[in-house]
Order: sequence, then C-alpha cells, then structure tokens
Amino acid sequence: MTLWTPDPTFYPSPRDAAGAPAEKLAYVAAFDRTATRPDALAVIDTDPDSPAYGTVAGWTDLPNTGDELHHFGWNACSSALCPSAPHPHVERRYLVVPGLRSSRIHIYDTKDRISPELVKVIEPETLARRAGYSRPHTVHCGPDGLYVSALGGADGQEGPGGIAVLDHTSFEVLGQWELDRGPQYLAYDFWWHINQDVLVSSEWGTPSMIEDGVVGELLLGRKYGHKLHFWDLRKRTHLQEVDLGDEHQMPLELRPAHDPTRQYGFVGVVTSVEDLSASVWLWFHEDGRWQARKVISIPAEPAAADRLPPVLQPFGAVPPLVTDIALSVDDRRLYVSCWGTGELKQYDVSDPFKPVELGSLRVGGIAGQAPHPAEPGLPLRGGPQMVEVSRDGRRVYLTNSLYGSWDDQFYPDGVGAWMAKIDAESFTFDTRFFPHGDAFRGLRPHQVRLQGGDASSDSYCYP
Repeated sequence: MTLWTPDPTFYPSPRDAAGAPAEKLAYVAAFDRTATRPDALAVIDTDPDSPAYGTVAGWTDLPNTGDELHHFGWNACSSALCPSAPHPHVERRYLVVPGLRSSRIHIYDTKDRISPELVKVIEPETLARRAGYSRPHTVHCGPDGLYVSALGGADGQEGPGGIAVLDHTSFEVLGQWELDRGPQYLAYDFWWHINQDVLVSSEWGTPSMIEDGVVGELLLGRKYGHKLHFWDLRKRTHLQEVDLGDEHQMPLELRPAHDPTRQYGFVGVVTSVEDLSASVWLWFHEDGRWQARKVISIPAEPAAADRLPPVLQPFGAVPPLVTDIALSVDDRRLYVSCWGTGELKQYDVSDPFKPVELGSLRVGGIAGQAPHPAEPGLPLRGGPQMVEVSRDGRRVYLTNSLYGSWDDQFYPDGVGAWMAKIDAESFTFDTRFFPHGDAFRGLRPHQVRLQGGDASSDSYCYP
C-alpha cells in the first residue's frame, strides 16, 4: 500500500519551519516598464556552495506584454496541515503570479525544473465574471483555497476592491470571498489569525489612484487608505474597522505573528502628510475589540533640492516611504524597508509593543544613492523595497523596484535593477550576492519568493 505523506516543505508550527533546510533558489518577479517586452520570472541561485551562486540560473518569459508583475505566491503552504480544512497531500509546487495592470493570473509549475513552466492563464474576463474583481495583487494560500486580493472592481468599476478565491488544484476562480463587506471599499494586503478565524485587510487605493503614480491632490487631501479592517474568516463578514488617522496615508503590508496563539501583527504606513514621516503600527485585540498603536516612527531626512525629484523639491526632504516590512518566523525580528531614504532597519520585536532598533543598512536612496559594498564605485537608485526573510531567519533578501509609475516619479533618472542579500545575525551585506543591471535583462525586479517557503508565505495552526 502506498503511504501518502505531506509535502516536506509544510510544517505544523513556526518552530518546525525555523529548522527547515536553507533555500537554494529564489524566484523574482521582474517587469518591463515600457510594456513592449514580456515580464518574466527570474530564478536566482542562492546556494553558497554553487558555482552559480548569486546569478540568474533560470528565466521564464510571460506569454504576453503589459502585465506588470507585482506580488505572487505559492499554491499551497503549511496551512494545508490545519485541522479546520486539511489538504495534506497538495504540493507547494505552483507559483500563482498576477499581473497588476493586465488582471491576468498565471500559474507556473516549479517541480523538477529551474525555469518555471506556464500551465494555466486565468484571463481578466474570467476573474471579473466569477469574482467581480480586477487588478489582482496579493496571493495567500489558505487551508481551504487560494486567496487573491484585488484593487479594482469588474467592468471598469473602480471598486470596491476585495478578495477572490481560487481552487487549490484546478485554479478555477470560485468567486468573491466577502459575503458582507460592511464599510470596506479600498483594498491592498490581507492576512489572518487562522486559529481565531480572523482576517485582517489593509488599504491602498483604486486603480486610477495608483496607476499613474502618487496623485498629489489625493495624498494631501488624505484620500488614500488609512484603515485596517477585521473580518470573521469563516463567516466572511466584516467585523470592525480601525482608522489610523487620515494623516497616515497608505497602510500597506500586513505581518501577523506567526505564533498562532498570539493575536497581534504589524502594518507599515508609507507616509504621514503632516511631516512626511513613515511608521509601523501594531494591531492587537484587547478589551473585546481590535486596536492599533503606532510603535515605530521614522522621520523624513532633509535634502538639497537638486538632489530631489520634482515631486519632493517643494518639501526639501526625503520621506522614508516604508513600502514593505517582514517579520521573522520566530516573531523576534522585524525588517522595515525605507525605499525613499535607501535604508533597511532591523528591530527586536520580542516585545511587540516596544520595538528596539538593532541596526540599519544603507543602499540606494533618492538623495544618497549609496552603493552596494560589492561595487563601492557604483551609485545605486531605488532602495530596499520588497524584503523577504528565510524560514530560519538567517538571510534577508531585497529588491529595489516598487511599481513602474512610482519608480519613475521618485527616481526620474531611472530606478535601475538590483537584488541584495543580508546576513541577519551580523546584519551585513553578502558581497558575493549582488545580481544587478544586465542580470535582469532590462526588467525591474520586485517581489521575491523562496524555494520551499519564506517568512511571508505560510501560516501555522500549531505553536
């Protein structure tokens, strides 16, 4: 009799995941800003013992142009071991890759190959007809299906944005997740406290608010997102909204505690319209309701006007622009990327209410253009943008492009293309790992996913 065993990259607890083998590949979404060439998945060799370490080992072009790859995820992860809706025999095999501008969703097979193979395309008409959404953004694997957030509505409607659900194995669009969305209209990221049946979502803006760059009138008018929404995960109904204050524009990436017994998490806020600072907030459940508290504030940095793009010259300063955060699987280290100032910060968040800054690294940045130590004579543009942490917490990966129109707005001389790796314990750059420039064949690298999973891929049902 054949005995079925779960995918070896699934772990019942974050403690088990932290003891997982090191990844040997990193998958990177890369896009063509001109939309005249296909976007691609670049595969980077992350095995230090490999002769190809730190280079592009695999490459797969998309079949169309104009997708603008952004965020993507695995078809299945450790949540498949949860008792509420177990699917222990699915594989972490397929990458689910949305095009943010095209609204297509691509399914890529990674098994037994370096360069992923396209096996299915979900066309925008199907997403619109079955779920009522467009502009798919973030992918998370749940115990009962694939969840994909979307910024826009269907048939030319700006909103509301929300979440579509896909089947784990056939990748058919099952429909819209929300049964009662309450006051929620803007969408961006989402995550959950899976044991407590709570989903959390954040806000950015509708497609017209983001696709041509930051709209000054909307920003100063405090029209971008500034709320968190809490939902009953099982009933698919809205429970509560928490307003961070409309001066705190664009709460984006959500990072809940990996420990499934804890009900807290962190969200990064891009900017304050009052002083251009950025911030990180903690959400938590207390006194019978969800609350949020600012626990990290990062000020803007003064800069000469000739070092600034036109959009910032009237302010005479560089905003940090916190555009991504990452929480280690042991819930002890939080990494905060400041895409504007070119800084990556590391915090001890063992006490989530009182983060302690442990270190800071500079690379790129609007005014600084700090070089990577592997090439100290090469000024870099862009800054730490997407940040991903390995399951064991020892390695941190960075890419430098945010979103095409925003890249052009804040880095009008070109954002370039680079990827970096940091040793988390020493908090230093790995000088052997610096794919950049022509390595990405003229495309801009954005999100990173690690072979076998990473700190932002999985949710666990056991402590």
